[in-house]
Amino acid sequence: MSAHPIPDTPPPGAALDWTIPQDWRAYTAQEHATWDRLFARQSAQLPDRACAAFLRGPDVLHLSRPGIPDFAELSERLAALTGWRVVAVPGLVPDAVFFDHLAHRRFVAGRFIRRPDQLDYLEEPDVFHDVFGHVPLLADPAYADYMQAYGEGGLRSLRFDALHRLARLYWYTVEFGLIEEADGLRLFGAGIVSSHGESIFALDDPSPNRIAFDLMRVMRTHYRIDDYQQSYFVIPSFAALLDATVAVDFAPVYAALEALDDLAPDAVLAEDRLFTRGAQAYARGRRG
Repeated sequence: MSAHPIPDTPPPGAALDWTIPQDWRAYTAQEHATWDRLFARQSAQLPDRACAAFLRGPDVLHLSRPGIPDFAELSERLAALTGWRVVAVPGLVPDAVFFDHLAHRRFVAGRFIRRPDQLDYLEEPDVFHDVFGHVPLLADPAYADYMQAYGEGGLRSLRFDALHRLARLYWYTVEFGLIEEADGLRLFGAGIVSSHGESIFALDDPSPNRIAFDLMRVMRTHYRIDDYQQSYFVIPSFAALLDATVAVDFAPVYAALEALDDLAPDAVLAEDRLFTRGAQAYARGRRG
């Protein structure tokens, strides 16, 4: 999901559903080495930071093998666990296409990998973000069900002109979510676990707010696309996240949200349950 314009029709070489062959044999030795470097760096950093379900994923899916994973082999292992598959796409895809793939347990992933000079930041998601960041949690049954439910909800949202509301839910859970576990707050959002800098910032820095998840609160809140988040939302478990979304009739939720003001990324409400009230020093420094 992106703010950038996306063509209405698939580019040359893509199927009608926008999928393309991964063409795994075309990767260069340097590209495989870039994956290995990123994988080693994040794998060393994430113990005691990422949630338990994420940390189990690379082992059960054999992601620790050298080189960029072959989507066909990865899909076989993932499908045996939760019925999901990984399919290659040429880049960002239209929202309806994205939702349809999720609703049918197909996770779309870019096949290109960032250059060595882009290790710390890349605007468009690459194969490392998509596979290392997202796929390990698809081996967890509750999270896998949530992602399918999100795709089904996304298709419904297109009828209510409420895509921006659902995009916020995706952003603050799938991409930048935190979870409360027995040992404290842990990371699960793909945008954090695949980022060397934000995987430290999101847990350790005093700047951002860390707020207990509430569906309508999240769907009112703008987010940052150009820097670290000013607020993170904390779920109690993947089962609770699934319950909070699957059992909801979103039509009245969308209607109720129309009567409420949107919230700035750094907003704190009186009714929020806070884990951390952020000082916002990082964001103020960046503006300065």
